[in-house]
Parts: sequence; C-alpha cells; structure tokens
Amino acid sequence: MSEYVLLFPADDEAAWQRGTDADHQATYDADAEFARLLRTHGGAITGGAALRPSSETRTLRSGPEGPLITDGPYAETAEQMSGFYLVTCDDHDALVEAAQVLTRAHPVVEIRPVEAD
Repeated sequence: MSEYVLLFPADDEAAWQRGTDADHQATYDADAEFARLLRTHGGAITGGAALRPSSETRTLRSGPEGPLITDGPYAETAEQMSGFYLVTCDDHDALVEAAQVLTRAHPVVEIRPVEAD
C-alpha cells in the first residue's frame, strides 16, 4: 500500500474564520465524499489536520553556530499550508480521481507520495 500526503495551500488564511456554516458544511461534505471514494479503491485517510495560521510558525534553519530560529513560515509566499491529509492507496490514478472532489472546498490540492521505507 502506498502512502501519500495531500497538502492544502491557501492564499487567504483567514477565509475559514470568515466562512459561514454553509461554507464549512460544504468543506465537510467534500472531505466526506473524498473519504468515501478513497475507500472504494481500498484506500484510507490515516491522519490529517487543519493547521494553525502561519503567523504562529517558528522556522529553524541550520547555521554555523547552531540553529537560527525565526518567526514565520519557511517560504515567504502568498500561499501558506492550511491543512493536510495522510492517506494510503494502491492506485495513484484512483487517488487523483478521488481527490478531485476536494477542489470543491480547497482551491488547491497537492498530492505528494511519501518516501517508502
């Protein structure tokens, strides 16, 4: 069984807080539909979470005198990660097909294979 991480970048980290109950329900519905489709291909969601705002991030970078610790995300970009799923699935194409329903609620979905042991 192959493992993947699905990353959800967002260009507006505060959008969830401004969203209505209907907006939130649409996200939950898309996520539930994804889980159902994934199961039909023998896959499963094994972990995941929404992420706190990037303003709460601390980044550690190696340096000659030890780690350099800075506030904020690693990459200074307009988009920041808003959440992730860790999933298993034997069929990469089926995973990509199932993940298409997530774009109803998440503007961008990045699917990245996890390095096998």
